[in-house]
Amino acid sequence: MITPQIILGGMGAAVSNWRLARTVSQLGQLGVVSGTALAVVLARRLQLGDADGRMRHALNHFPVPALAAQVLADYFQPTGKMDQTRFASVPMPRIAPGRKLDELTLVANFVEVFLAKEGHAGVVGLNLLEKIQFPTVASLYGAMLAGVDYVLMGAGIPRTIPGVLDQLARNEPAQIKVDVVGARAGEEFVCRFDPREFLRGAELPPPKRPQFFGIVASATLAITLAKKSNGQVDGFVVEGETAGGHNAPPRGPLQLNAAGEPVYGERDVPDLAKIRALGLPFWLAGSYGRPGKLAEARQLGAAGVQVGTAFAFCDESGITPELKREVIRLSRNGAGRVFTDPLASPTGFPFKVVQVADTLSEAATYAKRVRICDLGYLRHAYRKPDGTVGYRCPAEPVEDYVRKGGDIKDTVGRKCVCNGLVATVGLGQIRHDGIEPALLTAGNDVANVAQFARSGADSYTAAEVIHKLLGTTGATVAG
Repeated sequence: MITPQIILGGMGAAVSNWRLARTVSQLGQLGVVSGTALAVVLARRLQLGDADGRMRHALNHFPVPALAAQVLADYFQPTGKMDQTRFASVPMPRIAPGRKLDELTLVANFVEVFLAKEGHAGVVGLNLLEKIQFPTVASLYGAMLAGVDYVLMGAGIPRTIPGVLDQLARNEPAQIKVDVVGARAGEEFVCRFDPREFLRGAELPPPKRPQFFGIVASATLAITLAKKSNGQVDGFVVEGETAGGHNAPPRGPLQLNAAGEPVYGERDVPDLAKIRALGLPFWLAGSYGRPGKLAEARQLGAAGVQVGTAFAFCDESGITPELKREVIRLSRNGAGRVFTDPLASPTGFPFKVVQVADTLSEAATYAKRVRICDLGYLRHAYRKPDGTVGYRCPAEPVEDYVRKGGDIKDTVGRKCVCNGLVATVGLGQIRHDGIEPALLTAGNDVANVAQFARSGADSYTAAEVIHKLLGTTGATVAG
């Protein structure tokens, strides 16, 4: 297996889609698809009519035809839904998600990885978040059925995932512990997934066990994963606080600067010497998507770099063309910027929000949106007084969150990351007052993305990014 110099950052939902991952892989690097909310993404692509037929093409290759046929029957609309018609709902994730959602999650991850891998000999990865626990095991197995080569995971401490990969590679049942707010000593809550329940009698050979990379923000976390995981860890992505999406919180008490952003200090700079001492390959992320930064990373002992923001606005990414053009325009005019929002994400982690008009970064747009939680990927599980599990989200209607025992202070400034990210890739739900507004995330390097576009152009390709980062020239990838 190759050791890539460049890893495509796994940007969700469906920003790092199969087209982008496939292109990066064809160019000899590690293309990564985001596994975030892929069940929703597949269901909505099918409801839009699957105009190019790629979803159905991949479904035709799913190794359990009856399962793929059921997904088609549930969601495919041959002529596409009408513009003002709502997307059909998908079951919300939970500890016991039910067969329908597990099947859809399994199939959706297969589809994305299958298309990313098709037609070339390159390697493909899957990116998941530890903070999104309920669909994790079904997502992993679906990707493994498609031959995924790497799994990358951050936003938490994914110590049990290497062992889960080992079990799934033997077609054995697997489970992960789930964080439940208010759980009592000795109580354990788990998400279970048994591949045999979904194979419908098919006898499939054990899938390949992908390599596992932990995404970390500190040497302490890297050491913990390397020494205390329940299976093999194969490498790390070391991510700084300028990276897009969720950032690790600063160490120590949270302090905000004059703009209201978290203050990071020397304690938050990863100790690369300690990470090097683990003897595992690592890649540096967070403002490494610029010419010259790859060489700098290699001098620091890294195998290469992970790059998200530069790829987020290229032609092949899932972000809508209108948003991409606007961000490139802002970058070219010196006005491209992000705000590290300490409140936006229901996870409680700081979250990078690109400042773009008519999106949830805009106060007026945020205030206008009626709060609703109908996707649920970032809901928190909590223990009810009777010992059962309930679900709440700080971004849901305030009265609902408080009624479920949540603290009203947790709702202040929260944004619906799930709906916002899905809207960013053109799959936003239709509401009574229009379509869901987008929520665009990227790293601090959003200020520099215009450097990848030729003079006078308002777009660029993934190949142009790679060649500029490598200092090479080459043709774009067809297909």
